[in-house]
Amino acid sequence: MAKRTYTCGLDAAVAVMGGKWKGLILFSLGEEGALRFGELRRAVSGISERILILQLREMEAGGLVHREVHHQVPPKVEYSLTAFGSSLNTALVPLGEWGEEHMERIEAIP
Repeated sequence: MAKRTYTCGLDAAVAVMGGKWKGLILFSLGEEGALRFGELRRAVSGISERILILQLREMEAGGLVHREVHHQVPPKVEYSLTAFGSSLNTALVPLGEWGEEHMERIEAIP
């Protein structure tokens, strides 16, 4: 597979973010800190278990999320942001604020 080159910083950031759910997962982990899978699923309203698993795997492979397995009975797995994920989450805060400010207008778009 060829190494991907990006046309600008926004292109690179969107490639890391890819899709609807990653931003919401980042936001939830940034707000709540480390979360178990079930807690994260409840925090990200509307996401299916399958999609959450896929997104978390991609985010872990991309270095955004850390998965910590606690070897106990029953098994406990927690997800948290890495420093890389936290820096992306920080960069998304202004975008979220813009969305809040313009939500009514956006919702009115047919």
